[in-house]
Amino acid sequence: MGQCYYNETIGFFYNNSGKELSSHWRPKDLVVVALGLTVSVLVLLTNLLVIAAIASNRRFHQPIYYLLGNLAAADLFAGVAYLFLMFHTGPRTARLSLRGWFVRQGLLDTSLTASVATLLAIAVERHRSVMAVQLHSRLPRGRVVMLIVGVWVAALGLGLLPAHSWHCLCALDRCSRMPLLSRSYLAVWALSSLLVFLLMVAVYTRIFFYVRRRVQRMSEHVSCHPRYRETTLNLVKTVVIILGAFVVCWTPGQVVLLLDGLGCKSCNVLAVEKYFLLLAEANSLVNAVVYSCRDAEMRLTFRRLLCCRCLRPSTHESVRYTASTHTGASTRIMLPENGHSLMDSTL
Repeated sequence: MGQCYYNETIGFFYNNSGKELSSHWRPKDLVVVALGLTVSVLVLLTNLLVIAAIASNRRFHQPIYYLLGNLAAADLFAGVAYLFLMFHTGPRTARLSLRGWFVRQGLLDTSLTASVATLLAIAVERHRSVMAVQLHSRLPRGRVVMLIVGVWVAALGLGLLPAHSWHCLCALDRCSRMPLLSRSYLAVWALSSLLVFLLMVAVYTRIFFYVRRRVQRMSEHVSCHPRYRETTLNLVKTVVIILGAFVVCWTPGQVVLLLDGLGCKSCNVLAVEKYFLLLAEANSLVNAVVYSCRDAEMRLTFRRLLCCRCLRPSTHESVRYTASTHTGASTRIMLPENGHSLMDSTL
């Protein structure tokens, strides 16, 4: 092991990596901070609303909503981490200690890893409930809790490793363009996110073909009700939205991290790094829309919370909800209709 530089300043590592450390606020710094603060506040408010809705509505006290609540908690954490970054960026970066820099980076890595891992956990549970023809309310609570614990163990592991061992303080030649971080760490982080995406594609593709095959089988024995065609179309829309949002928000940043991790000298990753990180943070806002706000019952709960419960569910809505949630006979399969709630279709 070479010489270690634990007593050096942040400026020393920025100079080593070739990343500029500004001493004053530049226009692009102000733009990034303004956009970052806006996104962070929206992420915090939106995910707080999702958590409040799940906590206040007893209909959401089911295992699948534990995962949605965990996703909202991870995204809320990401909003806090990014807000912390916005108050410790620009000229303020130079005043950070090495420990402070690792805290700033660790908060981001932990929260974003937890968010991505929860997306995969939700996909896995959807797959199991559809394949097992199982109601969401009957998902094993213990296994869902273990999934949530596993998500946070993995997230904390990836978030804490750079500060304790996976850094380049003792090997400057291994530093990435993001000072203090090892290139191998960035490569592993980017490849892990890519693996999560590929697994999500595989899971949702299998769900789609399974449901389409069941719908086609039903249409052979009964008159083709428009609801069956709507089921397939809604499922296609859901898969496209989920995977599309992940690709748009995460792919640019992961490509930049992977190029940096592979030591691409000609790639000007620093020119776009901050903007792609902002795009990844925006995924914490998109998640709330895709996985929660597209649910009718969730939207109704949002309206009650925002109006201080001035809106009460009508009798018709209550009867309709009761009818749709108490028809779990053995001859029914749960077909995905929107971001997470399922529609019953008789087999």
